[in-house]
Amino acid sequence: MITQTLVQNCLNTKWEDIPQDVVLHAKKSILNWMGVAVGAAYHPSVDMLLSLKEDLQSSEQVSILGREEKADLLMSSLINGMSSHIFDYDDTHLDTIHHPSGPVAPVCFALAEKFGLSGKQVLRAFILGVEAELRISNAVYPSHYQLGWHITSTAGVFGAAIAAGILLELNEEQLIYALGIAGTQAFGLREMFGTMTKPFHPGKAAENGLLAALLAQKGFTSSKQVLEAKRGFANVLAPEHDLEKVNIAWGTQWETLKNAFKPYACGIVLHPAIDACIALGKEVTDPSQVKEIEITVNQYVLELTGKPEPKTGLEGKFSIYHTGSIAFLDGDASEEQYHDSKVLDPRTVDFRSKIKPVVDESFEEDECLAKLTTVDGKVIEYRVQHATGSIENPMTDDMLCNKFKKLVTGILGSENTEAIIQKLYDLDSIADINEIIPYCTKSKVSA
Repeated sequence: MITQTLVQNCLNTKWEDIPQDVVLHAKKSILNWMGVAVGAAYHPSVDMLLSLKEDLQSSEQVSILGREEKADLLMSSLINGMSSHIFDYDDTHLDTIHHPSGPVAPVCFALAEKFGLSGKQVLRAFILGVEAELRISNAVYPSHYQLGWHITSTAGVFGAAIAAGILLELNEEQLIYALGIAGTQAFGLREMFGTMTKPFHPGKAAENGLLAALLAQKGFTSSKQVLEAKRGFANVLAPEHDLEKVNIAWGTQWETLKNAFKPYACGIVLHPAIDACIALGKEVTDPSQVKEIEITVNQYVLELTGKPEPKTGLEGKFSIYHTGSIAFLDGDASEEQYHDSKVLDPRTVDFRSKIKPVVDESFEEDECLAKLTTVDGKVIEYRVQHATGSIENPMTDDMLCNKFKKLVTGILGSENTEAIIQKLYDLDSIADINEIIPYCTKSKVSA
């Protein structure tokens, strides 16, 4: 019984059973999640969702990160999950191209704020929710993803339900039902990549997972075999799967530790090309001398980021042509390089034709080979074995904190930003999460 065993594993894993390196990595994941969520707090899509608050008569129970407004548990989870994926700057489990914090962290913080829960409670629920969703991802990847499902959302809803169920103190049967209710709400189509609807997916996964746990708490029933049943999640949505991966080596092997943080604000499969083009831009400083840059990449790069003529910043995040250009020309790939104005900038547009991607199925997701040919025939090669931000070449703590500051300071101020960093690194010592929340919203920002 795959589903039942997963629930038992989660419920039986106590705080003391979680290794300290996993706890520290979870703190970094939450810091990264909060940074990208606050950074996108005033994106038009967030404004659109908040404009529905009065129409839906949403009560003001818990906070929207980076803003003054509050909303009910479900809407706040939706918004804080969506905002964390808007910039495509969130964490990534490279083995499955899954962004795990977005569906889980909003649920943890919403419930913790409402009920005054401790940092240890938040961390335990977050870690187990992320561990569960990543193991489910492992079980159905790659066939599930290749069909066109957005795995962050489809597997993420289970992680959200697990985390919510733990914080709501559901019993075994209730949590099994919560997974069933969550599974029947699993959704998210890769067709939506490059639009506002892509970041909507992890937000809905958070909202749906929380709703599933709340319903189960009230006695709502569901299938007890949502993962393994003939008409359940894996058999319906993944032609090839291995459900043994859901529970294997539980407690000794932590998928959470394979969660990587992005130094660049775009799909992680583009990061090797960015590293390479930045390096080549330092070698050849005059763009007019470049005939072409041939970039050999993993098979998913063109499939996911093959838009040759992006028209918006969101589309630019899914274009190796735009991304290679700005990396070479600007030496960076921060959020500013994905504004609409940059995507439409004539200098950037003109350079795109010089980017020549080539697929090599033997290349890993964090690997590439870039070959620059100058107009006079000189060839310069640059190989990236492990991109910056990968597990083998991770962002340092200083890099992660600087990323957080760059995203958050302009919205919440430097004093609050520094306070959040300190408090999140000390999260397991926080008695009530409401000690942190005011720093993460506009309520403590000086006029």
